[in-house]
Amino acid sequence: MFEPFRLSRRAFLAALGAGALSAVSGLRAAPEPARTKAIPSSGEKIPVIGMGTWITFNVGDDPVLRDERIEVLETFFALGGGMIDSSPMYGSSQEVVGYGLENLGPQPGLFSADKVWIGDVEDGPRQMEQSRRHWGVERFDLMQVHNLVSWRGHLETLYEMKEAGQVRYVGITTSHGRRHGDLLQVMRSEPLDFVQATYNVLDREVERRILPLAAERGIAFIANRPFRRSALIDWAKQYPLPPWAAEIDCANWAQFLLKFIVAHPAVTCAIPATRRVDHMQENMGAARGVLPDAKTRERMAAYVEGL
Repeated sequence: MFEPFRLSRRAFLAALGAGALSAVSGLRAAPEPARTKAIPSSGEKIPVIGMGTWITFNVGDDPVLRDERIEVLETFFALGGGMIDSSPMYGSSQEVVGYGLENLGPQPGLFSADKVWIGDVEDGPRQMEQSRRHWGVERFDLMQVHNLVSWRGHLETLYEMKEAGQVRYVGITTSHGRRHGDLLQVMRSEPLDFVQATYNVLDREVERRILPLAAERGIAFIANRPFRRSALIDWAKQYPLPPWAAEIDCANWAQFLLKFIVAHPAVTCAIPATRRVDHMQENMGAARGVLPDAKTRERMAAYVEGL
């Protein structure tokens, strides 16, 4: 685990330009590009490590905390990040993302993902337009129905928006295992591009039916809560990594836990959230190096379960 430290944006980018990425992130001196996977419905590729914003970017108008989030965003993009996921449910997170993007300028790698989260379907377009204004983007790459709220009506709206070119992809999300039956129903009946649900080394229920169905139906899968917020990784850090973690290029627990997720063939992207630059550097390390095969993934799960 890296000791917390702060690095100015200018110094960080200078380090990248000098080919010294290993000094700040624990990666190779000449790192390969961030690993990507294809979105099944289009073939477009996105990096396997994205970024969530729940809690971590909900900092209101605090200028110091907002500027710290700019550093997190800049680190994310500098290390090859793409998808940023937010929601109207996340307090000021959308506005803080927009503040960061405005200060950083255009980011060619950005894949903007947000959600509609309102019971009244007729108010959905208004909420989505407000979200777009908060971000300051021309359109969202992905718009998702958050936690299946009024999903039938919202999906009709989203399909119309996609047809009109107002959004590129359509999806649906849940972070609650009790809603997996409903999620499966939607996946079977609707032409979704993306589905999002909780998946990590201990929460593996989606392996039974949701991930196989996503693969069968050609639906991209986003893994949320990869660290159970921070509880899973905080707990894991009490213990040493297994010596064989080096064989899959894992230098820390963040990379170990994230590589377990994104190595699954049906997983497209994981979206850990963080408020710290050093943690973002660790997270993005999971997008590089060797990925575990199926046998190693089971070994990883057994190791964590045995701690």
